[in-house]
Parts: sequence; structure tokens; C-alpha cells
Amino acid sequence: MLNISIVLYHPKWEQEVMPLVTELLRVKCLRKIYLLDNSEKDWLREHVDMEKAPVSSDKIRYMAMPENLGYGRAHNIALRESAYHNTAFHLVMNSDIRVQAEDIDAMCDFMLENPQVGQLMPKVINPDGTQQYLAKRLPSPMDVFGRRFLPKWLMKKRNERFELRDKDLNRPINAPYLSGCFMLLRTKAVVEAGLFDERYFMYPEDIDLTRTIHRNYLTLYYPQWTIIHAHAQASYKDKHMLRVHIQNMCRYFNKWGWLFDRERHTFNNL
Repeated sequence: MLNISIVLYHPKWEQEVMPLVTELLRVKCLRKIYLLDNSEKDWLREHVDMEKAPVSSDKIRYMAMPENLGYGRAHNIALRESAYHNTAFHLVMNSDIRVQAEDIDAMCDFMLENPQVGQLMPKVINPDGTQQYLAKRLPSPMDVFGRRFLPKWLMKKRNERFELRDKDLNRPINAPYLSGCFMLLRTKAVVEAGLFDERYFMYPEDIDLTRTIHRNYLTLYYPQWTIIHAHAQASYKDKHMLRVHIQNMCRYFNKWGWLFDRERHTFNNL
């Protein structure tokens, strides 16, 4: 019923990947876990004891990419497998997530009982228990660039609206943008949406895919379940990743519209 894909880049095998995969193997409805490694050639052999690496189970398929394909393009490899095998659901997730196997089974049961739901994301918290606001409205250029380069006090109200803090986050919300850190997808819905747009190397592909699915299905933030996310926020710490973020957000607005995006206006009227 469920495939899971995790894109890796210089992964923390013992600290993150091994505990996560061990837990995911407990998921009752699991068909296959795809570990899609975007690290440079021979990185794994040089840094990981393969006898301890979690790639021995017949439910795990480890795939070393020939180059760093980017986030969406790598996940699409596994998504196409889900479509080919008619696997009902596909979970796209980060390796820095902590989740209970029982919760994933419960989420899949919920999706099975609610065919109008095309995508689901649970409540996401930091390791210290504080909430991450990862269900959002669709961003405008000001939302993206203002929150990075303008004073926080100037963007405070706008950020709160963008992050749906004007809503009751203890109740389900049909949000047009759900974070790529944990995307439980109905395979039929994501195929109809066209999978991840591979023109993005990383960052806005989750916005792009959620809003496309949102046209025909509910894309739900559903706080009945909670996961932990040790969010790295690489583009806030690395100038190269900041440049990648800016370049790909420009591609996003070139595709959907900078100032004039009628669908954004409609979807954001929650």
C-alpha cells in the first residue's frame, strides 16, 4: 500500500538514517523504502561501514545517483516506481524526521477512508517541542524575499499570515502549501499533478507540487499526529545554498507569476 522515499546527501547514517529506517520497517502497510543517495561518487564507501548500513532488507532499495540530481528529480525515480506498481500511497520524507510507525499506518488508513485527500502532513515540531509552521499559504515574492532580507519586525504580521498563524492550528486545515519534509501523497493524485517539477534543483518543488494537487484534492495539515523535524535550514547558514534558494524561487515565480497569480489569490483565501 505504501512506498517511502528518502533523498540523502552526505547522510548521517548512524545518527539519523539507521534509527529512522529501523522504525519505518515496522510500518505494517510498507511495500518498499527507497534510499536515493545524491552524494558524490564513492562517498558512501569512504564514510560508512556497509555491514552496518541499513540496506540489507528486501524492503529497502538503496540507489546511488550518478550525480546530485536535486530533491524532486531524485524523488521522482521512486514516485514512478509507485505509479508503475499501483502503490496506493507514497511518503516523501527527510532523513531528519522522527515518526512512529503506528502513526504512519494510521495516516494511511485515514487516506484510504478519505479519497478526497490527495496529500497529508501532520503537525511538525522541533526536537525541543516547539512548533514548526510548515503549513502555509502560497508565497508572494514579498513573503519569500522580505522574510530573508527585511527586518523581522517589518515582516512580523505578514509572516504570521503566511504561516497560517491566524488559523487554529489544532484543527485540520486545507492548506495550499505543505512542506516537503513529510509529504504523504496519494499516488493517483501526484501522477495527475505530473510529479515534482524537475526544473527546480531544490526548495520550491514542494510548493509547486502541493498547489497542483490542491486543484483537485484536499491537501491537509492534520494535527492529530505529530512528528519531530530537526530542521537544518541550510540556506540560512550557507551562501551557496542561499544562492540556490534564490535561483529556484525565481524559477517558481517565472512559472506561476510574480505579481499576478490569480490562483494564489484564490487558494490563499482560507
